[in-house]
Amino acid sequence: MVINVDNTKAQMRKGILEYCILSILSRGASYAPQIIAELKEAEMIVVEGTLYPILTRQKNQGLLTYRWEESPQGPPRKYYSLTPEGREALRELDKSWDALVGQIANIRR
Repeated sequence: MVINVDNTKAQMRKGILEYCILSILSRGASYAPQIIAELKEAEMIVVEGTLYPILTRQKNQGLLTYRWEESPQGPPRKYYSLTPEGREALRELDKSWDALVGQIANIRR
């Protein structure tokens, strides 16, 4: 059996996308196109159809809140920001990420 490397890489990215979104929002409120741009800049390719369900799920879990803000062009924008629960979840994920990176480093030695 041959491993499908592209599929595995996609699954790895998918698995950490929620963590990446919380990390981006930890720096300040942002709206979806801005979040997508940051993810793309980091070479974490994502489309709106992937992002919005994650934002909705995180909001429903109490990790995010949002506010509407007038846009200089076009319709108002929905700005997302972390709640205190979201900040705590991010702290826990940071710890888990650091542990996982250490574990993988040990395995790769």
